Amino acid sequence: MPAPASSEAASAPERLALPGLILGGALIGCSPIFVRLSEVGSVSTAFWRLALALIPLLLMAGRGEAKGAARPATWRDRLFISLPGVILGAELVAWHISLQMTSVANSTLLVNMAPVFVALISWAFLGKPPGRLFLLALAVTIFGVVVLKGGPAALGEGDLAGDAVAIFAALLYAGYILMLSRARERFSAPTIMLHSTAAAALAVAPFALLTEPAFAPVTLMGWATLCALSWISQASGQSLIAWALAFLPASFSSLTLLFQPVVAALLAWALLDEALTPLQAIGGLIVLAGIWIARKAQKT
Repeated sequence: MPAPASSEAASAPERLALPGLILGGALIGCSPIFVRLSEVGSVSTAFWRLALALIPLLLMAGRGEAKGAARPATWRDRLFISLPGVILGAELVAWHISLQMTSVANSTLLVNMAPVFVALISWAFLGKPPGRLFLLALAVTIFGVVVLKGGPAALGEGDLAGDAVAIFAALLYAGYILMLSRARERFSAPTIMLHSTAAAALAVAPFALLTEPAFAPVTLMGWATLCALSWISQASGQSLIAWALAFLPASFSSLTLLFQPVVAALLAWALLDEALTPLQAIGGLIVLAGIWIARKAQKT
């Protein structure tokens, strides 16, 4: 990544990168609420989440090009910035399949193991070994997610094959984060998000058409729910994460995104009257503590 022209010029976006990443994670954390309210099945919901996001992403990409941002000039460039979306589409399909095969607790917990794979891939293939403090942060945060999901006792009702699919989904999401981080070294976040989201929608569409009886909602409220999911969680949340990845390491960013299940639990408590137990509250605090340790590790 090219060095900034001056530390003063680079300081503002660097200072905003972490708040932007956390806000992006919080917006994505809203998605389970919208998915629960959707009138169509989970895979069709995933398709519309991606397809409807192309409307604001087209507008954002147009503004980025007007400001002189780099544009993909060749088919190789377009493939380079579209591939993260294909990986994301595959991850969504794998996750939804795992939800049908194993328990919800197992599936959501194992998908949240993506930061482990980001750290391992960065170490094995990119020559970036994690420091001891980051490993501590990773262990604390993962433990917090386990507590948030109900502790080890809630994870015994899963299916081995379904758990394996969920782990595969976590591996795919790790690949998505790493590819997104590499793409941000050359192109703007709006340009990457437009191409990758279009590729993800195309990847998910066949599964939605072939596996679910109801492809599109039939009420205005159903469409409003999908638009909220698409524009809030996908277009806004994922774009903020893509933008922040230009200034923050992929391993730290993936760990910070474990803030999402905390937001989802709080929203389910506030909007769906789902009980927030003391154990879940403790788990959420542990997750936040792990993220704080990771931030300290990043600064050292």
